[in-house]
Amino acid sequence: MDLLIIIPIIIASLTLSTVLMALYVRKYNSSEAITAIYVIYLALSQILALKVADFYGLPAPAAVIIFPFIFQLTDTMNEHFGVKSTYKMIFIGFITQVLMTFFIAIGNVLDPSPFWGFDNSTWVTLFGQQFGIIGASWIAFLISNFFDSWFYAWIKRKTGSRALWVRSVVTDIPSLAIDSCIFVTLAFGVFTTTPNWAMVGPTILGQLITKWILGIVDTPFLYLDRWIVNYKKKEK
Repeated sequence: MDLLIIIPIIIASLTLSTVLMALYVRKYNSSEAITAIYVIYLALSQILALKVADFYGLPAPAAVIIFPFIFQLTDTMNEHFGVKSTYKMIFIGFITQVLMTFFIAIGNVLDPSPFWGFDNSTWVTLFGQQFGIIGASWIAFLISNFFDSWFYAWIKRKTGSRALWVRSVVTDIPSLAIDSCIFVTLAFGVFTTTPNWAMVGPTILGQLITKWILGIVDTPFLYLDRWIVNYKKKEK
């Protein structure tokens, strides 16, 4: 794994999405841009979850690289529009995950055209619906995202506009842990006919280390978002 390639891509992605969201919020005082990027990231997480990657000897779904940024978006929504708007965004995101799963299932059962030129079994293997993993993903997503939103709003009531980094880091640590522990335990243990308990612990550990590191990396971008929004407002 070449960090010299991965880290610049992550930073560029975060910078682009943060600037676009902040400018949109500044101009329209509306949350559509945050919700749109949130939905895109969730869709990407479902696709990336199909690959189990190696993070310096620790196995974890490739989707772990995107989950800290999903929680950054719930923090951003919470910061600008409050916890109720964040709950609505989570609900919208969940519905899109369900719809995506349904349409992937439909695509899997469609007969391939002879002109397609690819092996259909490869497609089905790649995008096959494993309902245990899907169920585990949905349960972990709902519990961790709603917890993160509630906890962030609670800390914000205590700190006001101060200590933005505290709200971000302190909420990300337990939220990302809840997501990893629930998903891995259910997907590879409880919800499968052949539980692989030996991989549960290392996979949770691999997810936690990766998510926590990336969760810290995304914190400065919350400050960038707030600076852009507030700076433009002051100019007006």
